[in-house]
Amino acid sequence: MLDWILLGVSVLLVISGYFWRKNTTSKIDSNEAGKKQGKLLRLMPVVLIVLGGYLFLTRLLPIIFGPEGAPTLEFSLMPERVQVLGFSLSYTIIYTWIAMVLLIAGALIIRLTAFRRPKDTPGGAQNVIELIVETISNYTDAQAHGTGEFLCSYILSIGALLVMSAFLELFRLRPPTSDITMTFSLAFMTFLLINIYGIKKKGFFGRIKSLASPTPIVFPFRIISDLAIPVSMACRLFGNMLGGMIVIDLLYMALGSNAVGIPSVLGLYFNAFHPLIQTFIFVTLTLTFINEAIE
Repeated sequence: MLDWILLGVSVLLVISGYFWRKNTTSKIDSNEAGKKQGKLLRLMPVVLIVLGGYLFLTRLLPIIFGPEGAPTLEFSLMPERVQVLGFSLSYTIIYTWIAMVLLIAGALIIRLTAFRRPKDTPGGAQNVIELIVETISNYTDAQAHGTGEFLCSYILSIGALLVMSAFLELFRLRPPTSDITMTFSLAFMTFLLINIYGIKKKGFFGRIKSLASPTPIVFPFRIISDLAIPVSMACRLFGNMLGGMIVIDLLYMALGSNAVGIPSVLGLYFNAFHPLIQTFIFVTLTLTFINEAIE
């Protein structure tokens, strides 16, 4: 009964806001209100319409689908597994494949459209893509000078994968980066690149010697600190991405049937802006550690 009453109130709010705004607009057009005051008068009925529309949606859903049960938060530290062709696969692997397929499909579309006939003077989509590649190339060279084009390609690929993995959560899928095995795999690749570039630059014995600089006493501590790099990077990325996912789940649980629009707006931060920050941190740490190995 209460839902029906609130539904009627929401309709009245929307109708009142509509006629209020219509009346306000006519007054402003006839110069009965000042310019600054007119903006405020236009905004107030819009706020009333939005509140009425929000109340209407949140009360209509329980009427259509029935009341929700008691809110519960179910969370597993490790993702669930599923049987695929006789193989037990983690959802992390499946969602990572989805992210990779989307990235490959996007790359093919760009190659067959914007770069089908590359121009010497780029414009449109070609200009945007070249700007992104040039920016990442310059940043890679500035943070780890003399590492070559391969590292730039790797950084761009890893960054794209991390961002796409986070965007999957917009579709209520668990992002692969909320699995410690996924983040540790990425961090372990960074650990390998650190030593590969260090050995390539200084040679095997030169790399060992650099770990014992300036005195052999620090050698065991340098070994421990280097081994801690993939662990710290994996835990940093895992904790931040997992925390964002839990916050959104808690918000859905707290709002219940009122979770209309609000989680989506906050999701733009936790699933878009926040992952971009974490991607930037992960990439910067990777380049910083590689640069230390080749100095």
